[in-house]
Amino acid sequence: MTRPYGDTLIVMPALNEEGSVADVIAEVRQKLPGIGVLVVDDGSTDATAAVVERAGAMVLRLPYNLGVGGAMRAGFKFALARGYRNVVQVDADGQHDPGDVPALLDALATNDLVMGARFAGVGEYKARGPRRWAMVLLAKTLSGLAHTTLTDTTSGFRASGPRAVALFAEHYPAEYLGDTVESLVIAARSGCRIAQVPVAMRARTTGVPSTNPVKSAFYLGRAMLALLVSLMRPRLQLSTEAVPV
Repeated sequence: MTRPYGDTLIVMPALNEEGSVADVIAEVRQKLPGIGVLVVDDGSTDATAAVVERAGAMVLRLPYNLGVGGAMRAGFKFALARGYRNVVQVDADGQHDPGDVPALLDALATNDLVMGARFAGVGEYKARGPRRWAMVLLAKTLSGLAHTTLTDTTSGFRASGPRAVALFAEHYPAEYLGDTVESLVIAARSGCRIAQVPVAMRARTTGVPSTNPVKSAFYLGRAMLALLVSLMRPRLQLSTEAVPV
C-alpha cells in the first residue's frame, strides 16, 4: 500500500502539552494516513514525552527549553537526516486542523514555504489592539519582501519544501518571534518562493491563552524589534545540497 504522505514529516513543538498531544496525534493519523509524526519535547516538566510514546509517535526530547524556534530547528535537522522532503509545523495544543495540511502541501508544488493564514477569509479568528497593529505592519512589510500577499506572517501553521527544509535545518532562528518573523525574512532573502493558503484557527483544547492588553503592547514592540534585527542580518545563500530527492 502506497503511503500518500510518506515523504512528509509533521513536527509538533510541545512544552507541557500532556493533556492535548495524544488527541492531536490521533487526529493527524486519522486525517493524514502514513504521515510521519515527530513531537519535539521542548524541556517539558510534565509527562508529555511519555504520552507521545504511548500514542505511537516519534519523540525528540530536548534537555531544556529552547523555545519554538529551537525545537523546530531540531525538527528540521531530524527530517533532513531521515530523508523527509517536506516538514509541516503543527501545534500540539489542537489549534491547527490537520485537515488543512493537504492544501498546504498542494501549494508546495510551486513554492518553498507555505503559510496557513488565519486572516485570509476563512474562520473567525481575530486579533485586536497592539497585537493586531503589529500583525498588519508585519504583513505589509514581509509581503513586499516576499513579493506576494501575506496576511498572517506570525502563523505557526506552515509547510516547508525541500529547499526550505535544508535552509531551516541550519539557520532556523530561535529568538523570540524568530520562528515566525525572522524565519520568513530568512526565507524571502534567500530566494525561497513563499505563498499562503487560508485556514481556520481552532480554540485550544487545553491550557489558557496568555494574551492580555499588557502582553499585547509588549508584543508590538518586540515584533518590530525582531523585524528590524532580522533585516539587518546578512543574507544567506540558499543551497540545495543534501536535499532529499
